[in-house]
Amino acid sequence: MEAKIKSEIYHERQRLQLCLLHALNNLFQEKDAFTRSNLDKIAEELIDYDPTPEKWTLISAVFKPHHNLITGNYDVNVLIAALERRGKKVVWHDKRNGSNSIGFDGLMGILLNVSVRRYGGFWKGRHWVALREIDRVWYNLDSDLKTPQRFRDVAEVRMFLDRVVLDGGEVLLVMDGTQHD
Repeated sequence: MEAKIKSEIYHERQRLQLCLLHALNNLFQEKDAFTRSNLDKIAEELIDYDPTPEKWTLISAVFKPHHNLITGNYDVNVLIAALERRGKKVVWHDKRNGSNSIGFDGLMGILLNVSVRRYGGFWKGRHWVALREIDRVWYNLDSDLKTPQRFRDVAEVRMFLDRVVLDGGEVLLVMDGTQHD
């Protein structure tokens, strides 16, 4: 029996600095797989478990250790905790190895953390991007894109990942938590 073909690909667009939220929802192909409230709660819980808590200041009330309260910019700790709560395992790809070392069988998807320049190059920051295979085709589900970008094949995905690493990006592999290294 052939797998049912998905008629539409879910793709959230960028809003504020909520790229981690958009990347997770794009990865799971669900509008509310995660909400800002979910991620804020995870970020707060991470602070509670911090063995070396920061001293409270007026600035730390907004710029928390794992996210920015105003813009919603979240760090990798929130990403890993969110995925683990959904039964997923995150493996940080060793940049010293090329993308040829990545086994694509069994991957739910790939999350990237890349450098971006905005506002005419005046603002430099980081951006979360999801890549996902849907109906045997890999897509770039970057929330900065107007529409998902289809890759021709796995070789093109590998070239894209090698370019991301060359440009200083990070590659995180997402798989079901039951899989082993």
